[in-house]
Amino acid sequence: MLPSNQPKPKNNTEIAVEKLRGLIFSGELPAGSNHLETELAVRLGMSRTPVREAALMLEAQGLLEVRARKGVRILPVSVQDMEEIYDVLTALESMAAGQAANAGLDHSALAGLEAAIADMETALDQGNREDWAEADDRFHTELVRLSGNSRMIAIVALMADQVRRARAITLYLRPLPVKSNEDHRQVLDAISAGDAETARDIHKAHRDAAKSTLVALLKQNRLHML
Repeated sequence: MLPSNQPKPKNNTEIAVEKLRGLIFSGELPAGSNHLETELAVRLGMSRTPVREAALMLEAQGLLEVRARKGVRILPVSVQDMEEIYDVLTALESMAAGQAANAGLDHSALAGLEAAIADMETALDQGNREDWAEADDRFHTELVRLSGNSRMIAIVALMADQVRRARAITLYLRPLPVKSNEDHRQVLDAISAGDAETARDIHKAHRDAAKSTLVALLKQNRLHML
């Protein structure tokens, strides 16, 4: 029996989800491409059952489409989808920022946000956009976690992959996200001060700006039509 502090081993479906997601994010399974389950199973070195189950899970997250007897189709990044997703994320994350501010969290409870911001700043200093994106993702995930709202956490997690994918393909097309780091720092300061209104307002403006930048890049580079 595993000690209670040991992570539970991943089953084959979870492993298949991670591998397929990685292939989609890297572009090795490009948008618009079609793949049979047998092909993907061979590629992943797995049986068809976990691959099929993983495909259904990724379909629910909007990354691909499962078609009867035709395998899967990797979906393009839809501008309309991103606009709708960002609208939902903006509302939920802004609410989370306000709830975190009202929770009276101490410095230790906010250490995750502080560490993510520090890592983002270091990444920008080093010109490492991939590390910046990973730290940015941690900030947003931790912000929602601090809301303490399990349903909010689940809803945001369901849409997170599509945001990560869109960000990945536009990461080197946008200016260095210096303003984004400044926004994160201001949100943390407002939460630390217990100022829920300011935390909500700054985070909403931050997400609105991110949405505008992302949608503009997708349209300008026709990435949504791949």
